[in-house]
Amino acid sequence: MKNHTETKLASQPVYVTKTRKQNLWLRIWQHRVFYLFLLPGIIWFFIFSYIPLYGITIAFKDFNFVKGILGSPWAGFKYFQQFFTYYQAAEIIRNTLIISLMKLLIGFPMPIILALMLNEVRVSKFKRTVQTISYLPHFISWVVVVTLMQRMLTPYGGPINELIAALGFDKIQFLGNVNYFYQIIIASDVWKGVGWGAIIYLAAISGVDPQLYEAAKMDGANRFRQMWHVTLPSIRGVMVILFILACGGIMSAGYEQLLLLNTPATAKIGTVLDVYVIKAGLEQGRFSYATAVGLFQGMIGLILIITANRISKKVNGTSLW
Repeated sequence: MKNHTETKLASQPVYVTKTRKQNLWLRIWQHRVFYLFLLPGIIWFFIFSYIPLYGITIAFKDFNFVKGILGSPWAGFKYFQQFFTYYQAAEIIRNTLIISLMKLLIGFPMPIILALMLNEVRVSKFKRTVQTISYLPHFISWVVVVTLMQRMLTPYGGPINELIAALGFDKIQFLGNVNYFYQIIIASDVWKGVGWGAIIYLAAISGVDPQLYEAAKMDGANRFRQMWHVTLPSIRGVMVILFILACGGIMSAGYEQLLLLNTPATAKIGTVLDVYVIKAGLEQGRFSYATAVGLFQGMIGLILIITANRISKKVNGTSLW
């Protein structure tokens, strides 16, 4: 009897595992049409994100075009050591952290604020117009955005400086000026991404139960109190998840924007890891060195997103996994 019971208990986990696998494949087959919609995205990520991961190995090799990745000799951590002993390495990392943290602290709440404001608008036509105008900059290339900024901010006929001169003040050289560099970087980044980011929060707000607002009204809550005690707690999960994802990009300050706006005058505070990797790899042809720096950047981002996920899971019970 005892042996029979032990055999039954020992075989139970295997049976449960098989049942779960069967149920999983059954659910996939039942919803096969929806999974077909995922197939192009999966193929795209596999081709352009997973297969190129093999190229990371050149960070540990003396890469040679003639010999290729497989034929190039191993170099170990040589290029990592070169970067960490580079006299400007600490400055580049510091610039990346400063710009990324400012974008996170200032730029992250802006889509939430815009979504809350749009949610309070009752004139649907005006609401749709503002929403459309706000997310259109997301589709504009940084090349176009920087060109517009150059035309607007130039002291030689730019409308901003012409207005300043009309008010009796001296014209200001905004671009290429270390005193205005961070302000321009953050303001342009917020302007370009605030509308697009608000879409996710508006979708989350639309799923809030209307009965919660009715209950808040019966308790005497005004519009601000309803927003503070009903809307924000209801979308907290979305906010936390997006914040965790944003933490993973702290070591990436955005290469397009900084590559175009950075000048020799602002290089001391504007050279970040993204720009440095591109210049080292494409301009100087140091592919192994650039890959090593990029791998270091990615590993730090991975550590940050795992840390933020664990902290959020313990504190709020909300996490990515």
